[in-house]
Amino acid sequence: MTSVFAKYRVTVFIMIFSLVYALGNAQERTEKWRAQFTLGINNPIDDGENDGYYTKYVNFPSVNLGIQHMFSDKLGAKLDYGFNRSENDKGSKPFKLNYSRVNLQLVYDATRDLRFLPQDFKVVTHFGPGISFTQPLGNDTENKYTFLNALVGLEIHYKLSRALSLFTDVSFAYSLSSKDKYNSDIDGFSFNGNLLYASVGISVALSGCNYCK
Repeated sequence: MTSVFAKYRVTVFIMIFSLVYALGNAQERTEKWRAQFTLGINNPIDDGENDGYYTKYVNFPSVNLGIQHMFSDKLGAKLDYGFNRSENDKGSKPFKLNYSRVNLQLVYDATRDLRFLPQDFKVVTHFGPGISFTQPLGNDTENKYTFLNALVGLEIHYKLSRALSLFTDVSFAYSLSSKDKYNSDIDGFSFNGNLLYASVGISVALSGCNYCK
């Protein structure tokens, strides 16, 4: 398989450049940076073909790292990385899978639109394109995929202090890959499907805390 930098290097560069350009052109008075870390569970969702391979409904871990910048009290952007490990369920042929992704997303803080929320809570949605990398382990390590995805998620934050919040994130990464796969009878397990994950973590304000509440 061709590497991500050979196959999707233009897409990666455009995503990074777009984020840097947006951050550089945002007015300094509205600048707010946050670092985010979450840990949780995931569920890879295949195309439903009965090839003898299927994952557990609940898999651990799902690790997500992100850097976020808010342009105003409602709108921002973030670049984040996610790593997910899953394995076969009972009755399935044995396998383990690594699923990684990188996404550039728009962020919308809907808190002021939801006036019924308690004071220390806020609701944030995020969505945007990204690149997924899947690699089975063991005997199937060559059955790799690199493909585009579209991710959408919902976060619920609880303020612990002016700069620190605890939050949950439930997100879905939709695969934009073709449905063509390796021949499981010959090549073994492979995966180029969707991913659902739920996680809990912290969000830390790093600078320009104009909109910390």
